[in-house]
Amino acid sequence: MSANRPAPGLTGDVPTGGRAAPAAADAADPRGGGAEGRAPGYAPGRTLPLRVEFVRQLRRRRTMAMFGVLLALPWVLVVAFQFGPAGRGQSSLRLSDLATAGGLNFAAFALSVSANFLLVVAVALFCGDTVASEANWSSLRYLLAAPVPRDRLLRQKLVVALAYSTAAVTVVPLMALLAGTLVFGWNDITVPGTGEVIPAADVLPKFLIVIGYALVSQLVVAAVAFLLSVGTDSPLGAVGGAVGLVIVSSILQAVEALGSLREFLPTFWNTAWLDALAPEPDYSGMVKGVVVSVTYSVILIALAFRRFRRRDVVS
Repeated sequence: MSANRPAPGLTGDVPTGGRAAPAAADAADPRGGGAEGRAPGYAPGRTLPLRVEFVRQLRRRRTMAMFGVLLALPWVLVVAFQFGPAGRGQSSLRLSDLATAGGLNFAAFALSVSANFLLVVAVALFCGDTVASEANWSSLRYLLAAPVPRDRLLRQKLVVALAYSTAAVTVVPLMALLAGTLVFGWNDITVPGTGEVIPAADVLPKFLIVIGYALVSQLVVAAVAFLLSVGTDSPLGAVGGAVGLVIVSSILQAVEALGSLREFLPTFWNTAWLDALAPEPDYSGMVKGVVVSVTYSVILIALAFRRFRRRDVVS
């Protein structure tokens, strides 16, 4: 009967001592990764590097097209002021009529006309298209099967999307400052409303604060677009949803019957940066705007991660 017994090891016989040999355990794992089932050399922290995601997004046509529009806008405005009908110039205290007073005035005007729509579209495009486009192309499940951990994938895409959004918001006032200085000169800034003149050297540090505040103001748009992006395979729906939120908020902002409730709208404090350019700057409105924007964005981004962890990715 001993001749009919199979050889030890072929049927999982345990050697003396009651413990399976390590070699047998590894051989039983067809993936060759040991007890944890990981492939040799696999490190979750090295998947989907930021450099790779930056290059992928940079090569997309929508990125090139959007930055082309943002860089061209200040020059289009310059042409409009140069060849359009003559304005009232220094006699008027409106920001639009003071735009040709110098480079800083022109940069402030370019930021004011672009912040309410064009920059909103740019930020919504970069943050709303990042995940939804992968689902639309049916490549999202392959990224997760690489395997890229879900939280890391979302974090990498969010970092890149916010980086491109930052570049989009920054490039308009900086290009406008360059274009305005070349065409209208480097002059002291004339304050809208009061007509007071402030030396350009004193205003330039404040202008950097203004650009930073414009970035923070767009965080709500970025967060809404990102939240919609992780739940849909339609990039247009995610981008349109974020832009629609801004439109609805702007409409409600005009309803005076809402009273102080309007201060909690994400767009209510968007123009508070004008107070920073006054002879005696008032930052109270900007502080409130930062609190509202950061609070909304943190909540919405947390919801985006929570939703993506539970999402059944099939595309």
